Amino acid sequence: MSAQRQDPELTPEILLRAYSIGLFPMAESADDPELFWVQPELRGIIPLDGFHVSRSLSKMMRKSPFDIRINTAFRDVMLKCGEPAEDRPTTWINETILDLYGQLHEMGHAHSVEAFEDGDLVGGLYGVSLGAAFFGESMFSRRTNASKICLVHLVERLRERRFRLLDTQFTTEHLKTFGAIDVPKAQYEILLADAVSRPDIAFANN
Repeated sequence: MSAQRQDPELTPEILLRAYSIGLFPMAESADDPELFWVQPELRGIIPLDGFHVSRSLSKMMRKSPFDIRINTAFRDVMLKCGEPAEDRPTTWINETILDLYGQLHEMGHAHSVEAFEDGDLVGGLYGVSLGAAFFGESMFSRRTNASKICLVHLVERLRERRFRLLDTQFTTEHLKTFGAIDVPKAQYEILLADAVSRPDIAFANN
């Protein structure tokens, strides 16, 4: 994995350009204002035609345990993704990232899928859309399966709107249960170039 410190004058436009060539930013910690560029040698993706939902999750979804919404609480999703959890004691979501992705959201290039229970935000994910690509950034869950159900809704929307690439940056055991795979950087760059060369697909209805 290659990494390089970013210029302090990072703008949303530069950020989109970075995504278009396979880079994404991270911070050492939430307290570190600086970012660095990351370009993994193996890139995690979920093939949209190979997405898998377990029987148990499908059964739970039929009960509609959560109210699923799109882009109604983008910053709150980011903040909760940045909170420490048992499986994630530290976070890379700092104020610089909050500000930049908030601007991308206002530009129509960053989106959230949210799970609410009795009016409370209990799960969600966010990411960036560009061309026919969606770059997943982070997710959180405060109720069993909340983030998983958000992921299923994300993939359904991407399929419906004919997106071609769902980038997960890295793979985890959790994502592999849905069909996530690692692809070499050279192969990823081909998939990426095809997806971002296409006109921007509207992720949200507005």
